[in-house]
Amino acid sequence: MNKTLFGTAILAFAIISVGMVTQQAFAQYMGNVDPAGKTGKNTLEETLKLQRERVEYAQENPATGSGTPYLAADGVLGASAIAAAVFGGIAAAFFVRARSGRYAAQGRG
Repeated sequence: MNKTLFGTAILAFAIISVGMVTQQAFAQYMGNVDPAGKTGKNTLEETLKLQRERVEYAQENPATGSGTPYLAADGVLGASAIAAAVFGGIAAAFFVRARSGRYAAQGRG
């Protein structure tokens, strides 16, 4: 039993340590790759241009809102309602089981 458990632990440690091998950092080599200035990564200029376009689009179309779907199932309130229903159902199941369980005191409610 102990040999099996010990062997499993060593195997798990070996698999985890292989998965945690550090990758090399190439941040210092992120110069421009092509003459157009594209590096394959977002540069500051590319990010600023994209953000400028987003602001312009939002100003041109004020009826579209912020883009956050509050009432959708994948939005803020939808996700909150789904989470409340799931955890509320689990809590209700625990309360019902606690009232009728083997260790519930008889004659007290």
